[in-house]
Amino acid sequence: MNLTINDLALIYPEQIFIEFSQQQREKIWKETQQHHYDNATARWRSYLNSLCTNTVLEYLQDYIQNETDLSSQNLKIWQKNDLSSIWNVVNGTAIELDTAKLILIPHEDKDFSEFKVPREWVDLPQWVGNYYLAVEINLSECWLRICGYTTNQQLKEIGEHDLTDETYSIAVEELTEDLTAMWMGIELFPTPKPVVEALPVLSKAEIQELLEIFNESNLYSPRLDVPFRKWGAFIGDDSLRKQLYQQQQRENRREVITQVINKAAVNLGQWFESAFETGWQSLDTLINPDTGNLAFAFRQRDASKEMTVEAAKIIDLGIQLGNKSVALLIGLTRENDNKIGVRIQLHPAAGETYLPANMKLALRSRTGKVLQQLESRTQDNLIQLKRFTCPIGKKFSVEVALDNFSITEDFAIEMPGNHE
Repeated sequence: MNLTINDLALIYPEQIFIEFSQQQREKIWKETQQHHYDNATARWRSYLNSLCTNTVLEYLQDYIQNETDLSSQNLKIWQKNDLSSIWNVVNGTAIELDTAKLILIPHEDKDFSEFKVPREWVDLPQWVGNYYLAVEINLSECWLRICGYTTNQQLKEIGEHDLTDETYSIAVEELTEDLTAMWMGIELFPTPKPVVEALPVLSKAEIQELLEIFNESNLYSPRLDVPFRKWGAFIGDDSLRKQLYQQQQRENRREVITQVINKAAVNLGQWFESAFETGWQSLDTLINPDTGNLAFAFRQRDASKEMTVEAAKIIDLGIQLGNKSVALLIGLTRENDNKIGVRIQLHPAAGETYLPANMKLALRSRTGKVLQQLESRTQDNLIQLKRFTCPIGKKFSVEVALDNFSITEDFAIEMPGNHE
């Protein structure tokens, strides 16, 4: 049973629940697209952080003005003009008051048992905060909740430092759900900046070496590529972090990763004889956990047509999107005028509910001209090109693309005895 925001508010009366509109959600996503990121994971991280920051900041401004004695203090986003360079590699946002620094860490997990904070927010002198707020985001129902908070001292004393992903984690049960205690602490007691160990000063040679290492890691965050003290010394320097971000954006513009699958065109005419090329399978054989109920979603048979054949191919997005995959579905129907009707859809696969946002599905002519193109939104469970007819003997291509990654498959419709 899926609990509504009202149900959860009754179960967790001390937690903060904040709703946002679908329009706000879409607006933040469009704004995210205006910035360049190394990969889809970084873009999604930026989207979640931006949505979290905007929503929570509005709540904090109202609460501080009306419910506390802190209304005279300035409330601002730390490094507001350079958030893209932070979110490109690290999860989290800092909100500053005159006397305290709050770190917002968003996540999508519904039943998380540990609150994980990237080490940068705990051990970097420039980044370290006083309080760390766990924020769960529910995109489908347009709400978020502040599950609770912990302090820098608690993270260092009772939190677990995981060397594999360089995070500090604390059990959810250890979080303080009621934020009243945090506000009282900020109002009544000095909240000095936590003291952390100083990081080394990098030489010019070390900086150049690190730039070269990090620039090769544009398919994922490079934060684990070198020992943390070196990484921290580098990313904690505002000018070096911006330099890395700008350098990676230049490289991304120059390099487009393109995978062309099956350079020999797939002959769709053979599908009517149940002959499928490697990687393609009849939709009837793909009713399994990887594809869920694709056949039910795809089939819209027309009894007036002579014959319909349907097949699918699972496309692994690899490291581009955390080893997720999508399913490309094609349905063919024989027409009465020596043409083939074609329907093309793109679905999530491997147990996913939604397609990755900003994924493109395009139909191209033999010469490469775009005939149709669609782009998935934040919660599309499929995208479908308009049904079209193709004369026997003609060729076309279908492209699936995300960020700087694309897969193109060429198709031809050849029947026995037919030649272009």
